[in-house]
Amino acid sequence: MTNRLLSLPAAGQSVWLDFIDRRMLQDGSLGRLIREDGLRGMTSNPTIFEKALAESTAYDAQIASAPASATPWENFEFVETSDVRTACDIFADVHRDSQGEDGFVSIEVSPGVANDAQETIAEARRLWATVDRPNVMVKVPGTEEGSRAVRQLIAEGINVNITLLFAIAAHDRVIEAYLSGLEARVDAGQPIDRVASVASFFVSRVDSEVDKRLDASTDPVAAGLKGQAAVANARLAYRLFTQRFSGPRWERLRALGARVQRPLWASTSTKNPAYRDVMYVEALIGPHTVNTMPPATFDAFRDHGETARTVDQGWTEADALMQQLASIGIPMDAVTDKLLADGLASFQKSFDGLVAGIERKSKSLGSSRVA
Repeated sequence: MTNRLLSLPAAGQSVWLDFIDRRMLQDGSLGRLIREDGLRGMTSNPTIFEKALAESTAYDAQIASAPASATPWENFEFVETSDVRTACDIFADVHRDSQGEDGFVSIEVSPGVANDAQETIAEARRLWATVDRPNVMVKVPGTEEGSRAVRQLIAEGINVNITLLFAIAAHDRVIEAYLSGLEARVDAGQPIDRVASVASFFVSRVDSEVDKRLDASTDPVAAGLKGQAAVANARLAYRLFTQRFSGPRWERLRALGARVQRPLWASTSTKNPAYRDVMYVEALIGPHTVNTMPPATFDAFRDHGETARTVDQGWTEADALMQQLASIGIPMDAVTDKLLADGLASFQKSFDGLVAGIERKSKSLGSSRVA
């Protein structure tokens, strides 16, 4: 049976997995995904770790061995950085063989620092130093303050994954942060050929929000616009990518070894069961892209996904759709502002939940802990 995932690299797309669990790090299954499915990287977030910790006893021994004085937050960071470091080691050959283009594992700063650039920088530095692997990427939310942090982190040579991007304007901000960070690094006499960054542009959540607003609309054209906004928005983000990574400014950096900041399509599972289960993969394939897929989407594309260059199609139609949505009272900036706020709140809720879960687990394992 043909493995459809293996056709994506030839079209310019790297497949990453939006999932992490200690069991897959220990039982060899992550290595099999790399060997058999061409997996090229991995992302994590508070929601993923909350699920992993809640559903597994694989973390119990490490939590039990932590000092009794450790806070729940310190315990979480203890297990999180351990998993990410192990995953980085498993992806080390991918990172080496791709000359630093792929093989990355992402670890996220806490949602609570999303609107504080200095706190974000401090936390990112700590995570970078703690994991201590060249193929770790620190995830920073794509807020205005997050963008300021990105510039400094790139200037310091820290790999960055900017997450929770929904708006084209926010995408433009983080591209500028990346470019100016590289320029600052050049000015300081530092190499830029091993610095990597991806811009994680969220997809399916856009359709979920826009479709909800279309359902509430009384405009007769509303129903015919459902299921289109997410792909259109992402394709316009890709258009921006092609514009910003061309021209004299970029060519100067490229000549010094700089890599493009690749668009990474996130939130690519299909939330509406009426939609094709791999639509957010098939519609966004093209050069210099990454798609981080949750396990179900990964399995679905392996089975029946179709590969064709699609990400740079339909830009004129995408512009027209955005204008049409605005004309019936659904301006995209209002949608993306809400999605960013909701995304930060959701990650904060998951973060609070996993820290509370670790605290409960730590107390239940307390008899084996040391002072």
